[in-house]
Amino acid sequence: MAAAGTAAGLAGSAGPEPMPSYTQLVQRGWGSALAAARGCADCGWGLARRGLAEHAHLAPPELLLLALGALGWTALRSAATARLFRPLAKRYRLQPRDAAKMPESAWKFFFYLGSWSYSTYLLFGTNYPFFHDPPSVFYDWTPGMAVPRDIAAAYLLHGSFYGHSIYATLYMDAWRKDSVVMLVHHVVTLVLIVSSYAFRYHNVGILVLFLHDICDVQLEFTKLNVYFKSCSGAHHRLHALAADLGCLSFSLSWFWFRLYWFPLKVLYATCHCSLRSVPDIPFYFFFNALLLLLTLMNLYWFLYIMAFAVKVLTGQVRELKDVREFDVAELPSRKPSKAEKLLRNGLVKDKRF
Repeated sequence: MAAAGTAAGLAGSAGPEPMPSYTQLVQRGWGSALAAARGCADCGWGLARRGLAEHAHLAPPELLLLALGALGWTALRSAATARLFRPLAKRYRLQPRDAAKMPESAWKFFFYLGSWSYSTYLLFGTNYPFFHDPPSVFYDWTPGMAVPRDIAAAYLLHGSFYGHSIYATLYMDAWRKDSVVMLVHHVVTLVLIVSSYAFRYHNVGILVLFLHDICDVQLEFTKLNVYFKSCSGAHHRLHALAADLGCLSFSLSWFWFRLYWFPLKVLYATCHCSLRSVPDIPFYFFFNALLLLLTLMNLYWFLYIMAFAVKVLTGQVRELKDVREFDVAELPSRKPSKAEKLLRNGLVKDKRF
């Protein structure tokens, strides 16, 4: 294993490996996975238990800190919603439906803006070469290797937030038609974060976070402008323009970051380059299965985005409402939900709908 790491380090010193094409990704990734499956003489539960015992490094205090962080995010969101976001919505006289959802978008916008900025700093403001040379995430990999403090901080930040997000999707966020998929996404992401930290695949983890958070920043920015364009009983052209531009930027970045760069940088590194650097890398199939599931969910949401674009181009939707709720947009033929009827009748003031 040490010899493989040294060879990978020497290969990395020759310069970054060119990013592959989709065809190369499928051919090399599939070939490496098939060879790994054929060459595995013992791939049962016994190997899994030994792998956990030998390679998983996650201390109880770290799990406790993760849980406390999730509770802290939940408490902070509740306080920010009650003391900042709701009063702001009331001050600008948002529509009742928009006022109910604005705190969620504002909370997520500020988190993802901060988290993406930090990931950007790690990849472009330090000496980490992971973005320009993705195979380097596995150079000199060793079991139980130390996690740099700056990367460990990013993991604690994201891990605790996604722990909070599982609870928030069920009890705090507005419920949407894709909320079940969103819940699955949060669970998969949390498992990836915790397990990649425990098995010391933190280098590739930072790359995954960077490629995903930018889309969430633009999504929540767009939604906030959608909510504020009709505030105070008037139409605000600046917010409407920002919402339209944000929707376009969000759609383009989703494809570029999650469906172009993510497979060619992350999946290529994990499916092919990982075995080249560490031939017996533990839990190869487990991590790649989760990353492939994440890719499928990204594709699922991209189909939502494309369907929304088709509705806009064909005139079925004349006004941008919510880029995650185009299928329940307030069209003339749509019947109001039970929660909306209650809200209009004044029976509830602040429920999830």
